Amino acid sequence: MKICFIGHRTIDKNERLILSLRRTVQTLISKGADTFLFGSMSEFDTLSWEVVTELKKDHPFIKRVYVRSSFQHINTSYENYLLQSYEETYYPPKLKNAGKYSYVERNYEMIDNSAYCIFYYNENYCPTTKRNSGTKTAYEYALKKKKNIINLFT
Repeated sequence: MKICFIGHRTIDKNERLILSLRRTVQTLISKGADTFLFGSMSEFDTLSWEVVTELKKDHPFIKRVYVRSSFQHINTSYENYLLQSYEETYYPPKLKNAGKYSYVERNYEMIDNSAYCIFYYNENYCPTTKRNSGTKTAYEYALKKKKNIINLFT
């Protein structure tokens, strides 16, 4: 079972959030989760990776996968660098012509391939801008796809 993590660039990292994230991931592992999909560029991605990596010590079968939104082709050196932190990395083929929206398409890919989507989504995150945050776009997509959503912001 695959799980993805999507959240805002900046988060309120606190003990409650860390404990909630740890409990959520442990519960999903007990339900059969074995593959965790990560993007990049956000504090929530980093925190989620840290929690999964910690839990991997007790559950060595779990796999961390970095889903790239850029660099369709990578050299062996960069791949080896990524594989120090992840068991796998890939670039979804549908991102090839996505341009500056490749991270949106990458998030869609992760959502489409996950049984559960763990979000850190605050609906008031970008009140001063006219554009939606990438997290909001992903959250709305997950709702539309009727995915199992766990929002750790609330």
